[in-house]
Amino acid sequence: MISFIINAIKIIFLLGFLILIHEAGHFLVAKFFKVKVNEFSLGFGKILYSKQRKETKYCIRAFPLGGFVSMEGEDEKSDEEGSFSKLSIPKRILIVAAGATVNIVFGLLVFFILACSQGNFYSTTVAEVVDTYAAESVGIIPGDKILEINNKKIRLNSDITEEVEKSNGSNIEVVVLRDGKEVSYNFKPTEKITKTIGIYLGNENSATCKIESIYENSPAEKSGVKAGDIITKVNDTTVNDDYNKAIELIQNSEENVKLTVDRNGETIDFDIVPIENKEYYIGAMFSLADKNLKNNLYYGFWTTIDFSGSLLYNVKELFTGHISTDQLMGPVGISSTVASTTTFAEFIYLLAVISLSLGVTNLLPIPALDGGKIVLLLIEAIRRKPLSEKFEITIQLVGFSLLILLSIYVSYNDILRLF
Repeated sequence: MISFIINAIKIIFLLGFLILIHEAGHFLVAKFFKVKVNEFSLGFGKILYSKQRKETKYCIRAFPLGGFVSMEGEDEKSDEEGSFSKLSIPKRILIVAAGATVNIVFGLLVFFILACSQGNFYSTTVAEVVDTYAAESVGIIPGDKILEINNKKIRLNSDITEEVEKSNGSNIEVVVLRDGKEVSYNFKPTEKITKTIGIYLGNENSATCKIESIYENSPAEKSGVKAGDIITKVNDTTVNDDYNKAIELIQNSEENVKLTVDRNGETIDFDIVPIENKEYYIGAMFSLADKNLKNNLYYGFWTTIDFSGSLLYNVKELFTGHISTDQLMGPVGISSTVASTTTFAEFIYLLAVISLSLGVTNLLPIPALDGGKIVLLLIEAIRRKPLSEKFEITIQLVGFSLLILLSIYVSYNDILRLF
């Protein structure tokens, strides 16, 4: 019972806080431009609490999955002083975009602070080379700092992995810094065939044996493994939360992988048939960066930029059909993930990720979302006259209906994943 109450508090706080700062963004920018705000509401439906302060009524409503700021002249034209509709289009766009912007800035700031405080970043300086691998063969030595691969500047250790994988086994151009001089090498990465079951344990700076996500149609998914499961043994060998050891045991399995996980205190065994996967390596181990403020800020900043890029990439993949809507997560899935957090750092990290997702999603050019409203304002600017109120209301209703249907579909998939 206590666990249920704690989880409920976590979920309500996270969703409520993110909605609050989103609507506060709209509210504050509207006030800055002297727009009359009739109501600032958290939630939808029946009013549970309200308080009138000057011109604005502040409300808490029954259903906490959303909120709104009702401005004079927002839904229909108004000639009253402080009307939203009397503002210039750039000012209206700023008000509409403010909510999502606050979510994005907040998410990036929190992620940056977490990344900086974490420390223990792997650098791009070679600590040792692996026998018989490409780096040793061409003459790369310990102490070399990798500056570029295929003309891309290398800032993070993960950039090296990414560029080598992108080569798909073709020659790569590697520039290293040695004794103050740049040295260039051209070679093919070493190819290794490994086994995978389709789980993701996080990046090398934050990975544990807790499964962060599972790839669609992977052997792990088909066997019943779920995100949130914690790997305790691989092939009856205890891994002691060492994700490197877990991955190595999976990759080197001769036949099936016996995976033992802890799921909410219950021990479950899975017998999984892995698939073979080609991977490419330069064959170098990298040293940890010195743990100081300068390095923490540097690696924290570029880790945040890298994370932002991956988020935008996922949005692009969704619109190009490379990510299925089955992989989207709705309120049910988010609540389940929030409830599964066990540490304050995990909770804050999730707060940042969901805030970013909320901000980016709201800027998508879909009617009923902030991005859709911005598109309508841009059309008004191009036409040099507003759209008819009837047409605009129809567009918004259609968009809202589609979002409701998508929400129901996503929630249905969330429930299926839970059971």
